[in-house]
Amino acid sequence: MNINTDKIVSISEANQNFSKTARLADKLGEVYIFKNNKPRYRLEVIEGDEFEVADKELPAETEEVREKKLARLLGFVRKYRKGLEELLRLSDK
Repeated sequence: MNINTDKIVSISEANQNFSKTARLADKLGEVYIFKNNKPRYRLEVIEGDEFEVADKELPAETEEVREKKLARLLGFVRKYRKGLEELLRLSDK
């Protein structure tokens, strides 16, 4: 791999002055961040139309999932019924 030395930034320099490193990437298109004298990271300019943000939709809750949730809730209520009734009684006062 041949890297133009103008595009090399040490990790400590990138860490201390990231905005300078970003400006250099804007100017040169990319910079390579070296760690222990080896290229470790590449900071690359992304043009506006090169990517799309994916809208992640959560999967619809299935009937099976709803039944499992309800069973867990009912189990909780059965287990802590006396305590829940006492809390309800105290909150009515």
